[in-house]
Amino acid sequence: MDKNSLYDLLQENGIEFKIFDHKPLYTVEDSKNLRGKIEGAHSKNLFLRDQKKNFFLLSLLEDTQIDLKKIIQPLNSKKLSFAQPNYLKELMNIEPGSVSPFGLLNDTKKKINFFLDQKFLEYEYVNFHPLTNTATVQIKPKELCNFISSNHKAVNFIDVTNFQKEI
Repeated sequence: MDKNSLYDLLQENGIEFKIFDHKPLYTVEDSKNLRGKIEGAHSKNLFLRDQKKNFFLLSLLEDTQIDLKKIIQPLNSKKLSFAQPNYLKELMNIEPGSVSPFGLLNDTKKKINFFLDQKFLEYEYVNFHPLTNTATVQIKPKELCNFISSNHKAVNFIDVTNFQKEI
C-alpha cells in the first residue's frame, strides 16, 4: 500500500482526514521546523524489536523521552532495541523517517504489536505520516484507532508516564 491507496481506504471507510504535503521530514526537529501550523498532537514513532524477534511500534507524543529498559514490562518483552531498517522495508514497506501507524497496513502477517500513548486521546486531532515523510495526515484519534484495529489488529494503549527518561 502507498499513500494514495491509504487515502482511498480512509475515504472508503468514511473517515474524515486532512492531508498536508510538505518537504521530507526525517526527525521530530525537522517536523517542528517545517510543518507550519498543523493543529493537534504530533508524534514520535519508535519501531522496536526484542531478542525473540517480536516487533513493536510505539507512537508517542513528539517530545516524549522513553527509557527502553523501563518500557519492557508493559510490552511484555525482555531486551528491546531499535529494529534495523531492513525490517521496516520488509514488514511495513516504508523507509526510515516515514514510520507511523499507517505502516501497519502493510504488515500482512500482523507481526507488529502497536502501542499508542493514551495521551493522544486527549487531542482533537493527531498527525502521522501516510507511508511517506513528504505528507502528514490529520485524523481524529478514535478514528485512527478504529481504522488500525479494523485493518491490522487491536491497538494497545499505554501510559508512558512511568517509563520516561529522567532528565
